[in-house]
Amino acid sequence: MKKKEEKTNVMRILEQKKVPYHAHYYEESEGPEETREYGVHIAQALGQDPARAFKTLVARGASKNYCVFEVPVAENLDLKKAARAAGEKSVELLHVAEINGITGYIRGGCSPVGMKKQFQTVFHETALGFPTIFVSGGKIGTQVEVEPNALIALVRGKAADLIEEKST
Repeated sequence: MKKKEEKTNVMRILEQKKVPYHAHYYEESEGPEETREYGVHIAQALGQDPARAFKTLVARGASKNYCVFEVPVAENLDLKKAARAAGEKSVELLHVAEINGITGYIRGGCSPVGMKKQFQTVFHETALGFPTIFVSGGKIGTQVEVEPNALIALVRGKAADLIEEKST
C-alpha cells in the first residue's frame, strides 16, 4: 500500500519557489469517462466548487508551438479564443498519446507546473476572481490549491477569456 501523502514534483517546485499551496488527495476511481464530467466528479468528491477547479489542456498552435490552457473543469475550451489568447492562427488539442511525451504527464494528471518545458500558459480569466484555485498536483489522485496570481506568475502565464459561451 502506497503512502497517501506522497509529494509530487509539482509540490516540490511550489515549495522551492516559495509558492504556498495546500495539497488535496482523492481516491482514483472509475469516474465518468468524459473528462469534463470526471473533473466535476472529482471537484464534488472533494467538496470543491467546480468553478474553482481547473483542468490542464495542451494544444499545438499553427506555428507548431505548444500552448497550455487552464479552464474550469465544467467548461469547454473555445479553440478560437484560445488561439487568439496564444497569438496563434489556430490551435488544436493534443491527442492523448502525445501528452506524456510533450509534457511528462499522463492524461488526468497534467499540471501547468513542472512540465518538461515551460510552454505559454493561459488561464481562463475567472481564475483571478477566486482567492485560491485547484489544479492537478501532477499525478492522478492529487490536486494543489494555490493563489491564482502566484500560480500565473510562477508559470509566467496570463489570463484571458477561453471558454465556449453557453447557449441558452
